[in-house]
Amino acid sequence: MPKIIDLSVPLETGIASDPPGLLPEIDYHDHDTGAAEFEAMTGLDRAQFPDGKGAASERCRITTHNGTHLDAPWHYHPTMDGGKRAITIDEVPLDWCFRPGVKLDFRHLPDGHVVTAAEVESELDRIGHSLQPFDIVLVNTSAGAAYGQPDFLARGCGMGREATLYLTRRGVRVAGIDGWSWDAPFGATLQRIRATGDASLFWEGHKAGAEIGYCHIEKLTNLDQLPAHGFTVACFPVKVARASAGWCRAVAILND
Repeated sequence: MPKIIDLSVPLETGIASDPPGLLPEIDYHDHDTGAAEFEAMTGLDRAQFPDGKGAASERCRITTHNGTHLDAPWHYHPTMDGGKRAITIDEVPLDWCFRPGVKLDFRHLPDGHVVTAAEVESELDRIGHSLQPFDIVLVNTSAGAAYGQPDFLARGCGMGREATLYLTRRGVRVAGIDGWSWDAPFGATLQRIRATGDASLFWEGHKAGAEIGYCHIEKLTNLDQLPAHGFTVACFPVKVARASAGWCRAVAILND
């Protein structure tokens, strides 16, 4: 059997995984609560259930961007590929989501750094990989080790417009990162905008999807356990109708 590495964080409350106001909330209903629910649904007495217990369940208040998720082009902009309507998550081709993977190791780059096309090319040269159409490119940053910590949202580098287009112009249609965002952390981006007056720097990696439609995965984990290449990524999104994203259980399958 091939080795499978889980690249997904758990959907969890009470940790620093998203900005305030966007954090997931999960209510856990135990088997006694489930017994009361079964009584209401069936008219049976809970004493008739095995051990008087019902079913455990959870109620979640989440967005499609909580946890490890795949963003669709619709998230970035209403159009893609020269003005066509951007596709939503239920329209993403599934064959984009099961492809050979390649890892770019940018853990040495400082928090807030915007990765350039030249840095992507240099890393590909370092690892000896020639990028192929539909490769799934995973970006390992310093944010991965900080997930759930108070400074998580400010950690890691991000992929800029030219780096994103470097990938998509070579046929990449799914990429991923272990940070909160594909782009550099908001705080660092806002500092650059204030210094330059150039608001186009905001979300520049995301907005590159208006030129060439692509998907990216955010909040990955365990990228440090992957080799540079020689593995397959599976990242099928939950099929949420007309949505900008879908949660996914991303995994890496190490080739024999």
